[in-house]
Amino acid sequence: MQQPRAAFGQPETTGDSDVFRDAYDAAMVQPTGNDVAPQTECLFCRIIHGEVRAAIVAETEHTIAFLDHSPVFHGHVLLVPRPHSATLETLDPTLIAPLFAQAQRLSVAVRSAMTADGTWVSMNNTVSQSVPHLHVHIIPRRRKDGLRGFYWPRVKYANDDALLETALKIARTLE
Repeated sequence: MQQPRAAFGQPETTGDSDVFRDAYDAAMVQPTGNDVAPQTECLFCRIIHGEVRAAIVAETEHTIAFLDHSPVFHGHVLLVPRPHSATLETLDPTLIAPLFAQAQRLSVAVRSAMTADGTWVSMNNTVSQSVPHLHVHIIPRRRKDGLRGFYWPRVKYANDDALLETALKIARTLE
């Protein structure tokens, strides 16, 4: 069984709690709409390359997973592909299966390790994406844990025609 790496990279001269925060704050740049982000400026690339400390929970040839420094709940894991990719849309198609296979494994592990009722697995693409490197959140959930479904309001379609029109618009884009 793989032992987690509690920390890697060279310690900074500031307090340990500040190391990740400083790097995180430095990486809080808005994606430019393309996938070009110098690895030296991407917080997650810096974690992958051992330049920034992180609590690593799993590593594969294609992915690395570590605890979120500001978790929704304890055990909140971030899973990232090793090659830099800003969003799911720009991810190399050969990495989709390994990424989601590892997300599935982590979902089971997080639920079990944290004695949770389930997990919430999600990702943002550009909007609300605080670090412009694709990452999957695996968050332990418990019944009555205080989260109320999604954080955003729900909308309704005006009628069945509007619903069908939207479905067709998306389907046609796939053609």
